[in-house]
Amino acid sequence: MLFNSFHFLVFFIVVTTLYFSIPYNKRWIWLLASSCYFYMAFIPIYILILGFTIVIDYFAGIFIENAEGRRRKLFLVCSLVANIGVLAVFKYYNFINLNFTFLLHSFKLSNPLPYLTILLPIGLSFHTFQAMSYTIEVYRGQQKAERHFGIYSLYVMFYPQLVAGPIERPQNLLHQFREKYDFDYDRITSGLRLMGWGLFKKVVIADRLAVVTDLVYNSPQEFNSLNLIIATVFFAFQIFCDFSGYSDMAIGAARVMGFTLMNNFNQPYHAKSINEFWKRWHISLSTWFRDYLYIPLGGNRVPIPRWYLNLFIVFVVSGLWHGANWTFIIWGALHAFYLIGALMTEKIRTKSSNILPFTKSSVLSILTTFFLVDIAWIFFRANNLSSALYIVKHIFSGIPDLVNKVLHHQSVFQFIGLSKRDLMLSACLIIFLEAVHFVQRKTSISAMVLKMPVYVRLSIYCGLILTILFLGFFREKAFIYYQF
Repeated sequence: MLFNSFHFLVFFIVVTTLYFSIPYNKRWIWLLASSCYFYMAFIPIYILILGFTIVIDYFAGIFIENAEGRRRKLFLVCSLVANIGVLAVFKYYNFINLNFTFLLHSFKLSNPLPYLTILLPIGLSFHTFQAMSYTIEVYRGQQKAERHFGIYSLYVMFYPQLVAGPIERPQNLLHQFREKYDFDYDRITSGLRLMGWGLFKKVVIADRLAVVTDLVYNSPQEFNSLNLIIATVFFAFQIFCDFSGYSDMAIGAARVMGFTLMNNFNQPYHAKSINEFWKRWHISLSTWFRDYLYIPLGGNRVPIPRWYLNLFIVFVVSGLWHGANWTFIIWGALHAFYLIGALMTEKIRTKSSNILPFTKSSVLSILTTFFLVDIAWIFFRANNLSSALYIVKHIFSGIPDLVNKVLHHQSVFQFIGLSKRDLMLSACLIIFLEAVHFVQRKTSISAMVLKMPVYVRLSIYCGLILTILFLGFFREKAFIYYQF
């Protein structure tokens, strides 16, 4: 079920209304049933996969807590193998098999393993990682094993964040399903405002920009450098508005019912370095990899070469988590090289900034970081490796020709899915988005709105709704991160 669909609107109203109408100690039943329906709206049979991992991890948590010594680790390993095994079969089997085929062909051998014609279950990576965090935390002694099977099932399947996060930790979410949340007007309106803002980012900005990025990236050879640049910049804001829009709607829907989910984005394109970018982008995933992979590998408490290797491993695995394709692996590796390069050149850059004061400029740092992130997005968005390499090779190579055409008063504009008017509107929406983020750096816009007179607040709400209705792209386009 898509958050940007009429189906979800009806679902949300019914689920929320009944949630506050039934006794609080029975609400978990209603939420679990609703979450099952929400997930089964995609491919019903795949709920059996969730059921399998839920049963495995539920009993694994209890066994880990009751066991001692090596048996604790054995039960944890069984849980991790089951979860990663499901990912391996549905997400990585064909990728591994294809590369194995290429390897065998180089030795003039055939591959006896068959390819699987199966669809990737929606949000598999998200709820798998959330389930894994539970058993790991129980093993570490940071979380008591959940004895209530229904409550644990709801922890994995809670519909607002089931498909694309935020990836919650058991310490934050599990206890909330036992707490009573009364109808609270201020909390509900706060949640609805956040859902409205998320929907605005998705259908007004992200889906509009997607028209350009889809057309250009599906046939990059047909477009000049200017259009490749526009599409690449548009994709940076498309993926942000698409994913943060989902997160806002998920957090807002949970808040309406009283639940608190972690913030997943913090103005990532205002970051002044790659390190800062990853503290602001997909926070629930970056902290997951920090706590469950980077630190266990030794983090930065090891010799420098090993530290760099740890960073490289984490980012490559992060790329592979996003998709079974070399483009995602290269995307992750690029961010690793960015970060390692920054660490290796830190002293040189510090000395140069003393000689060249303008290099200390915050604006220059933000623009440089955005440029590096945007180049990496090429590999994330490209349909395949050859398309990505073509775009990287040609995105700037045609600029001299474009300048020559401009000097000779020749047109450089190609139709890229939107009219010139809609392209200008898209640019204005991006500027508006960043203006909002700039204001949010200094104060809470939500708090500002609450201080306004009622008629002003209502005018803002009506304006947001009308903007969504008149400027939104209502094609029920799936969120980008649903595929992960």
